[in-house]
Amino acid sequence: MSARHQDGSAGDADYGRIGGGYARFRQPDPRIAAMIVAALEDAESVLNVGAGAGSYEPTDRAVTAVEPSASMRAQRPAHLPPAIDAVAERLPFEDGRFDASMTTFSVHQWRDLEAGLAEMRRVTRGPVVVMTCDPDELERFWLHRYAPAAIAVEARRYPPIPRIARVLGARTEVWPVPIPLDCTDGFNEAYYGRPERLLDPEARLACSAWSFLDAAAIADFETRLRRDLESGAWDAEHGHWRRQPFFEGSLKLIVAHP
Repeated sequence: MSARHQDGSAGDADYGRIGGGYARFRQPDPRIAAMIVAALEDAESVLNVGAGAGSYEPTDRAVTAVEPSASMRAQRPAHLPPAIDAVAERLPFEDGRFDASMTTFSVHQWRDLEAGLAEMRRVTRGPVVVMTCDPDELERFWLHRYAPAAIAVEARRYPPIPRIARVLGARTEVWPVPIPLDCTDGFNEAYYGRPERLLDPEARLACSAWSFLDAAAIADFETRLRRDLESGAWDAEHGHWRRQPFFEGSLKLIVAHP
């Protein structure tokens, strides 16, 4: 991957360019947040790595946030602590500093996955909690029919779940995360029953995979999806998803115990 971007983004996506509306579309969903809180157990001090605009940070604990992107740090709401400018691979903390640590939708951005996870384990006494997507399960989502290039990008970027678990150790559990129909966190699968939302360019920019597609691929996606929505073809094949209260797709919570 490339070196850090101008705004400090350390991964392959430039959040200085695409992240301006991130906080508007990526609001933490309370049902997903409850799973993360349960995984953190009774930790009083929590490290959030790749913290972004602060989604899913618990507000009833002492949280230390790390985020390399200036654009993301600037979008953190006032009730959350400012984030430290640092990267996962070089955490500026002593061994065992935190009761628990967490990272959500971040590991696919790290330049060195193993180093970042090892650093989280080094500074954490208790559970290490990782929310990410399983690249082997992305095709459960109807989007692969309309934007195969976007799914291919995500499959290439998300590290395999066994690779993450192998680094974190034998006492690692993988929890499927059911996605609610009215999910407030606007990642791609959150719109499984609301396909019209993915015709909004700003909503798509809140999912970094779209920033890797060229204009022709995006135009083709918009044309095909809009046509099938207007004709009823999408609903004929996928309309049951509009009534499905939860979708169990690629989203996973990986919980590693020391």
